[in-house]
This record gives sequence, C-alpha cells and structure tokens, in this order.
Amino acid sequence: YAQMLAFAETLKQRGVLRAVESLANDASATRVQVRGGRQSLVDGPFTEAKEMVGGFFLLDCKTRDEAVAIATECPAAAWCTVEVREVGPCWA
Repeated sequence: YAQMLAFAETLKQRGVLRAVESLANDASATRVQVRGGRQSLVDGPFTEAKEMVGGFFLLDCKTRDEAVAIATECPAAAWCTVEVREVGPCWA
C-alpha cells in the first residue's frame, strides 16, 4: 500500500494525477439492472467474476504512449494487471 501511495505522490508532483481511489471488495457491492421498468439488484460477492477492479488512477496524459509508460511504472503491475483506457465523452 505504501508503494502505491508513493507512486500516486510522484504522479501528483509530475502534474498528471487528476484522481486516485481504492475500491472496496465486491462483497459490499450491488449490481443494478432495470429491464422493462423493473429493477433488479444483486448483492456481492460476485463469485463468477474472474477479475476485479481494485482501484483507479485518473491521469491527464497527452498521448497513449505516455499513459502506457506511466502504467509500466505502477508498482501494481508487478502483482496484477494494469489496464489503460481513454476517457471518452459523456453526452447528457
């Protein structure tokens, strides 16, 4: 955990960090679906899940290559998979 805090601090100092958060495990999660006007809730844990999201870093990178380079530096890349995604537009 200390490694991740230090990594976040370096990203902040470099001016690319916009947000960072850990997520609670899926035992406290709820999945929500609405089909045909009917709400369906499924409480975790989700045993069928093969992978999970443990947290996220929201970065302001100029290029995909920059984002991938930063992901390569992430300490978590040594024990799990770090996924890089672009944030797309959200229309209201």
